[in-house]
Amino acid sequence: MPTPPTTSTALPPATADQPKPTAPPSTSAQAPKPIPSAAAQPKPKPTVPPSAPAQDPPKPTANTSADKPAASAPPAASTKPAGPGRPKDLSKRNAILEAAKRLFLSDGYDGVSMDQIAAGAGVSKLTVYSHFGDKETLFSAAVQAYCEQHLPPPLFEPAPATALRERLIEIATAFYEMISTPEAIQIHRLLCSPQLAESPLSKMFWDAGPQRLHDEFAALLQRRVEAGELEIEDPARAATQFFALIKGEPHAMLMFGCGVTAPAELTVHIEASVAMFLRAYARRER
Repeated sequence: MPTPPTTSTALPPATADQPKPTAPPSTSAQAPKPIPSAAAQPKPKPTVPPSAPAQDPPKPTANTSADKPAASAPPAASTKPAGPGRPKDLSKRNAILEAAKRLFLSDGYDGVSMDQIAAGAGVSKLTVYSHFGDKETLFSAAVQAYCEQHLPPPLFEPAPATALRERLIEIATAFYEMISTPEAIQIHRLLCSPQLAESPLSKMFWDAGPQRLHDEFAALLQRRVEAGELEIEDPARAATQFFALIKGEPHAMLMFGCGVTAPAELTVHIEASVAMFLRAYARRER
């Protein structure tokens, strides 16, 4: 009978072994370990988008050469509007100059306002000021435009193929035609009047008209000196002498109202004046 107690005492060790299946809790403790690793794996995923944009910048760099023409397109687009605008500005400028020349001759400098010139040109007064700034500048520009209309700049440009005598006769003829028009005679008389003799207007006229003409002709003479065709120590003085010869008696008669020189007589006068000028300054062979 003592044997039953021994069997009952063997059961407790078996119950002590049952806690060993608690290893699943240890496995469950190991299961959370992959969870942080899984959470660590999504972290590289956000890094993928930065790597993708890092690959995008090379694409623009590869296309930079193709983009350069596109970058030059904006300047071309900016110049396109300027093209059509220039003719409009020139047409308005010419209209203003024509109105100014007409009104200055008919009403005098003091008798003309900028409003009248704007109305005569068909533009606003603001447009007149935007082109010329003030009345004095407009007057000078009108005088210069009148001179260039009768004596265009190409007459004074280098032309080695044109004989010197021929070029001088061309300039002399154009000059006399300019100073003998009724408008030129009128403005000349106006500037010689006592009320304008000492005014700044006379100086403005001289600088914009006769002085500019003398400077351009003196430059032409200097080029002919350098070419070996003339012997002139002072081209500026020779220029004033030339135009004084061309005016001569025919222009003085016009100023005094003594009549107009006949065309044939005027041609003789111009050719004789050019011949005298060349006798004084043409290079002599030694």
